[in-house]
Amino acid sequence: MQALILASSFAYRRALLERLRLPFEVARPATSEATVEGELAPDRAIRLSLAKAQAVAAYHPGAVVIGSDQVASVGNAILDKPGTAQACQKQLAELSGSSARFHTGCAVLGARGERLVHLDTTTVRFRSLSPEEIARYVRLEEPFDCAGGFKAEALGIALFDSVESKDPTALIGLPLIWLAEALRNVGFAVP
Repeated sequence: MQALILASSFAYRRALLERLRLPFEVARPATSEATVEGELAPDRAIRLSLAKAQAVAAYHPGAVVIGSDQVASVGNAILDKPGTAQACQKQLAELSGSSARFHTGCAVLGARGERLVHLDTTTVRFRSLSPEEIARYVRLEEPFDCAGGFKAEALGIALFDSVESKDPTALIGLPLIWLAEALRNVGFAVP
């Protein structure tokens, strides 16, 4: 069986990939996530996904490598991971009563030169949130490392009016519907 490597140290992606019940390793990609001037959010998600997969594949020839990245946006403005409670509260206050798009890129580089790339876009409509609700949520969940400042797989779901997506796992960070098909295409039995 081919080695399968997830080019990510993001715990949420690892937990999602575990759902497919395939043995895999995790390798942290040494890639820059620097912003490219004028780059749109969907393009950034694809670029970073592919860069992560390529960085890990360079050290693991013969392995199948998965790279993924998510970029949140409101209009053409990109939302970065908040990093702190204060920045998270500010970001959620700005999202209150509005919609944001979450672009999740995924790349699979196969051992025989396959290069499969995908983009899933999820639209999240936030309900109107009071400052108290935002502060309480941020205190309870501490979602500082998540694009948009929430965890949809946990308490963050209570912040939404609606979610529009072809693949609900993409919002968490790894589009498993597409990924399962991509892995079948490079020789894995899923399921």
